[in-house]
Amino acid sequence: MKHMMTALALSLSATSLAMGSAALAGPVYTGLQGDVAVGGYDAVSYFTGDGTPAKGSAEFAVRHGNAVYHFANAENAAKFQADPAHYAPQYGGHCAWAMARGYLAPGDPLQSRVVDGKLYLNFNAEVKAKWLQDIPGFIARGDKNWPGFPDDAKFGG
Repeated sequence: MKHMMTALALSLSATSLAMGSAALAGPVYTGLQGDVAVGGYDAVSYFTGDGTPAKGSAEFAVRHGNAVYHFANAENAAKFQADPAHYAPQYGGHCAWAMARGYLAPGDPLQSRVVDGKLYLNFNAEVKAKWLQDIPGFIARGDKNWPGFPDDAKFGG
């Protein structure tokens, strides 16, 4: 797992450098290739219905910053366009637990939780279980660490 995170981190580092000044808010995790955020899942769908994420479609794509977000329908795409800060995952879609520990790791869109109206992703189910043990503490530490990325980024764990 650590080798996989390191390989992904190297990709993130290259992406962050390519993003230049647009990366001031932190890099958005888009996987090893391409520019699709949240693994192609509809970021608005986490906040509607039962909170189960819906797979998005390139037919309803919205570019925000240096990433493309896919949505299940035009209504969700319009909601995102009206308020992307509300719907986009925290920490650019990186793992919330890793961010609390001061480094970047990929966020899995199926290991998610909406807390106080904000979407958080975790690396996997095992990491999410750790994060659930102290959500407020991990969010406080993650929020403190996030503004420093990517300038002083640390990758891996």
